[in-house]
Amino acid sequence: MDIIEQLSLALADRLTAAAPSVVSLMMGSRHCSGILWRPDAVVTSEEAVGENDSARVRQGEAEVAAKLAGRDPGTNIAVFRLATPLTGSLPPTGATPRPGSLALVVGADASGAPTGRLAMVHATGPAWHSMAGGLIDTLIRLDVRLGADEGGPVLDQSGAFLGMSTAGPRRRAMVIPAATIVRVAGPLLTDGRIARGWLGVGLQSVAIAEKFQAEAGQARGAMVLQLVANASAEQAGVLPGDILLGIDGHRFGRGRRIVSLMGPERIGQTVTVRLLRGAEVKELPVTITARPGG
Repeated sequence: MDIIEQLSLALADRLTAAAPSVVSLMMGSRHCSGILWRPDAVVTSEEAVGENDSARVRQGEAEVAAKLAGRDPGTNIAVFRLATPLTGSLPPTGATPRPGSLALVVGADASGAPTGRLAMVHATGPAWHSMAGGLIDTLIRLDVRLGADEGGPVLDQSGAFLGMSTAGPRRRAMVIPAATIVRVAGPLLTDGRIARGWLGVGLQSVAIAEKFQAEAGQARGAMVLQLVANASAEQAGVLPGDILLGIDGHRFGRGRRIVSLMGPERIGQTVTVRLLRGAEVKELPVTITARPGG
């Protein structure tokens, strides 16, 4: 038996072993894949769910009804609660793979049968924030295109569980790592959402006038276009037209950077907001509160 045949058989065995952990979520005429996270709950890609709040979950010959328990656009995780438990378990969690190593993207077709897609790990890196502000514990990017297998489990070359497949920025295939799912799935099942912090401001990235850049210490900031009545920023004395320069020493010039500083762990903390008002730099203490509705 040559090495190609050995690899082929090994991949087929990995897919067979993973079959009990993957399901298909039928939502009208469309479907995506999901992970049987526990007997009564399925994790899938939040963006693949769309506006749906119910699904028919198929696993092999079994089909059960499911209701959306919660969703978090920040980490792109949605959790469905099953009306009837299913049988299956995930493989043990693996370590962060090396770039260049192989990965198996496991999905399910419309009938609930497992599908497989071979990928190479394109890049890995430290924790990062999504454009929606969610903290992703590890960067794992795959050299592959996703279809209806998005939302299913991703395995390393040994068959260990790496996380959930998803289409990231510019439709690049990425993995939401197991550690992120563990951190997010529980609160979604309990509370239906992940609380995130906010200041109660509407912002627009702007260039700072050249004559004020020396005083500000930077060339860009975020102008306050809107203040939510009675929210923390207004109560702290922030005014429309102020240009926010940074929070607790973290400089920023774009709204995305501010969002990355508003994680659940920051709720209740008082931070120092540095801003430019006219030609004067000011510092104001502002308490981060929970964003209404998540």
